[in-house]
Amino acid sequence: MNQEYFSEKTFDKMDYTHNALAKAEYELCHFTNCDFSNSNLADIKFIDCSFDNCNLSMTVMNKTALQNVTFKNCKMLGLHFDACSEFGFSVHFDNCNLSHSSFYKTKLKKTTIKNSKLQEVDFTECDLSSSVLDHCDLMNATFDNTILEKTDLRTAVNYSINPEMNRIKKAKFTLAGLPGLLDKYDIDMQ
Repeated sequence: MNQEYFSEKTFDKMDYTHNALAKAEYELCHFTNCDFSNSNLADIKFIDCSFDNCNLSMTVMNKTALQNVTFKNCKMLGLHFDACSEFGFSVHFDNCNLSHSSFYKTKLKKTTIKNSKLQEVDFTECDLSSSVLDHCDLMNATFDNTILEKTDLRTAVNYSINPEMNRIKKAKFTLAGLPGLLDKYDIDMQ
């Protein structure tokens, strides 16, 4: 059975919480004001697609292909990006709430995440090299064996990164961000 294919289609104000999005390949499609919360996007392929003002919280993403996909103004709580297809995985986030999501062992090289809430996100063993976390809130995010080489965290806030447990060579931080690199020492800085 051949999988359906949609190209250059706009999906606006669709509710996929009860009627699932068709298992298909979507290329150059735009999803605006759609509700995918608690839905199943497993085995669906998104290529060069954009999601604007969508709710994708708690969506199942087993083997979901996200190839050059942009999310803007989206609510994306508790997503397991580590379950997505690794082939061609490329995402961009702007003004999204990704709190409680997991990027465990995910390759996010050269990824841009802007103005987003990443509270309690799991970046364990994630490759964020040469990425930009611009004006992101990383409160209680987990960095363990994470590759942060050449990553720009100059405008990120509330992070706690142990330099001994992560690769941070040539990463960019501001002087104001140094306490986030020294948390493990429990030093009183004033």
